[in-house]
Amino acid sequence: MSGRCVSMKARNLSGGKLPLSEEADPPETSQQQQHEPSEDGGDGEIVHFSHPEHRLAPFDFPYLFMCMGCKEYGAGKRFMCQICGFQLHDFCALAPPSLHDHPFHPRHQHLLFFQKPGGFLRCKCDVCGKAVKGFSFRCACCSFDVHPCCAAMARRMELPAHAHPLLLAPADSGVATSFVCQVCRRRRSGRVYQCMPCGYYLHAKCAKDMVNGLYEHGVVPPERSNPLLAVAKVTINALFGVIGGLIEGIGEGIGEAFVENIGRSRGRSFR
Repeated sequence: MSGRCVSMKARNLSGGKLPLSEEADPPETSQQQQHEPSEDGGDGEIVHFSHPEHRLAPFDFPYLFMCMGCKEYGAGKRFMCQICGFQLHDFCALAPPSLHDHPFHPRHQHLLFFQKPGGFLRCKCDVCGKAVKGFSFRCACCSFDVHPCCAAMARRMELPAHAHPLLLAPADSGVATSFVCQVCRRRRSGRVYQCMPCGYYLHAKCAKDMVNGLYEHGVVPPERSNPLLAVAKVTINALFGVIGGLIEGIGEGIGEAFVENIGRSRGRSFR
């Protein structure tokens, strides 16, 4: 999958958007035209390849929504279909076909846009650590994968959760499992933002919520239960139910035998 390379300098990512280009663009190809959104109406409306049936218009609502591109939650800015309710994050709707020299993956030059994860194994975003279920940027040379929202972040971020700028810790620093995040108060996998003078740490996942509008609008997405844990819970409850029934049956049998023995002993004493 080839596409136009787009410079992703950190200074252009602090606003949480993917810039379309900083340089002169080469002539468009038919594949690029299929991927890139095209303006086809007034008020910033676009026709997006993931929803060609209807136009998508920009909106800014403070409530929760599920992006049908990356399959992640968001709030605030979005592109929405006014006919069927189809919604995309603004950075997913305007995502370029490829990224060039992304600061989160300096090892290789090109990250290509993919609509859905490939292969049988479930892949995870190498920035926030969450599963990749839809739109993503994937390295053409290795298994590096990143959500569009995570790609819209920068190495140095000025976020409302802390007074000082936060820097992204190196991937191999081991910081992620050695501290408690100042926002979610947990330990988890994924990259970490830190303020060295203050000792302030923030998960990239929590920083992402400050880019996708959740933090700004005070929206907490619903927790998704693990299906394996749900099955295990049902199985354990069923097992305890069976064991409880057996114990109850054994208890009833012992009780009946005890009463029967008492009756027999009394009958003998009256003879």
